[in-house]
Parts: sequence; structure tokens; C-alpha cells
Amino acid sequence: MNIIDEIEEEQIKEISEKRNVPVFAAGDTLKVHLKVIEGSRERIQIFEGLCIARSNRGLNSSFTVRKISHGEGVERVFPVYSPLIEKFEVVRRGDVRRAKLYYLRNRSGKKARISEKRTDTVLSKDKKNSAKKTEEDLVQKAIPKKEKKPEEKATPKVKKKDVTETYNEEKKSENS
Repeated sequence: MNIIDEIEEEQIKEISEKRNVPVFAAGDTLKVHLKVIEGSRERIQIFEGLCIARSNRGLNSSFTVRKISHGEGVERVFPVYSPLIEKFEVVRRGDVRRAKLYYLRNRSGKKARISEKRTDTVLSKDKKNSAKKTEEDLVQKAIPKKEKKPEEKATPKVKKKDVTETYNEEKKSENS
């Protein structure tokens, strides 16, 4: 490692200690709490929108958030390790198959929706061993297993006789 990489790592650790950087990806809805300085006053402004892109470049990592404000699309690029960001919140996780969602710029209304990723949490008796399960696993546990009934003795199957056999038997009985 060179000197620049070491300095960047130190700065990343320093910023990560001050605030938590959650794991998020493109498709997630985020709330970004920003420090806004107006004259001598400082306040927090929340920018909530859909993360349409993320680039991971160490200290220079950034992400793009898109929201619709008064019918107009607004995109903003934030550095992940910026001192102006007070905190992140992941509102919901999106179920997408792409890393960059630039195609959403051309869509509006219901076409621009992203479905939510399903993760159902199941807590075991001791809360330490909690696991995330899919909906199918939960359904299988909810359905009780059927108890097997004791098998009844099957009656022996009687072989059906041909018409000719029954006719021959009747003739024999008549003759005797």
C-alpha cells in the first residue's frame, strides 16, 4: 500500500466512528440527513429518494439519489464520507437486477416503481440465533405435518372371472 491509500483508510475509519454508514445499494430508498448552513444558522435538511447509482472508490465513494419534487425529477450526488452528511437511513430495500438505474429517468408514475425486497425475520426462542427466512420457509413451518393413520388391512382382491369361465362352471353344476 502506498501512503495515499493509508491516509484514506485512516480518514474512512475516523468518519465511520462518528456516524454509521449502512449497507445499501441501487434500488434502496434512502433518507439522507444533511447539514445546511444558512448565514449563522445551521440546520438539518432531509433528502429522501431512490438510490439510482453507487460508485465505490474508497474515500471518494459516492451515490446518486433521485426524488420527484413538485412533479420534477431531482437528482443529487452525495459523497459517502462527506462531513456534511449527518446520518443515513435506509427506508426500504428495492428488488432490482441492475447496478445503475438510469432508465428510471425516462419513466414516470407507476412505471417508475420498484418492488420491495422480501426479507421476513424469524426469531428463535433465544434471540441470539435469529435468522432471515424467505416466505416459502415460513409457509412450510406454518403447515402442520399430517399424522399417518395406521394402515388398514387391505381385503384381498378377487380376480374377475371371464364370461366363458362362469358359463363352464354353470354347465358343470347342471350336469352334476
